[in-house]
Amino acid sequence: MSKPKPTPLDEVSKAIVTELQEDGRRSYAAIGKAVGLSEAAVRQRVQRLVDGGVMQIVAVTDPIELGFARQAMIGVRATGELEPIADALAELREVDYVVITAGSYDLLAEVVCESDADLLEIISQRIRTIPGVTATETLVYLKLCKQTYSWGVR
Repeated sequence: MSKPKPTPLDEVSKAIVTELQEDGRRSYAAIGKAVGLSEAAVRQRVQRLVDGGVMQIVAVTDPIELGFARQAMIGVRATGELEPIADALAELREVDYVVITAGSYDLLAEVVCESDADLLEIISQRIRTIPGVTATETLVYLKLCKQTYSWGVR
């Protein structure tokens, strides 16, 4: 689960990321004009950023509109090494977010599924059976009020 430490981004790469955070469908030509590079140079830099794991370009969807009626954050308490537990959680197709935390929970996992029955199965038969998991607490989402991925670059 540990990744190599990324190399710092130069100002041009940061500007490219900012342009894509504003509009992920912005053309390489438009980005090039904004950052002072050719379309080909922008394409190469974007590919390096994606290949290096610095960013990914995805379509952000509304899960409810796609038939996923239940979302929840699951707080996990565990013993032993946390990375193998995080890896096991990350392998579950319904889990879209996993972090190791400090505080009341050792890990947090966000789950997107089709129904309460699916959520129950994921928690009781798949998450709670992971070796090292001692307890879970499920925080069911009632309404998504804000979701953003445009926090900028530093």
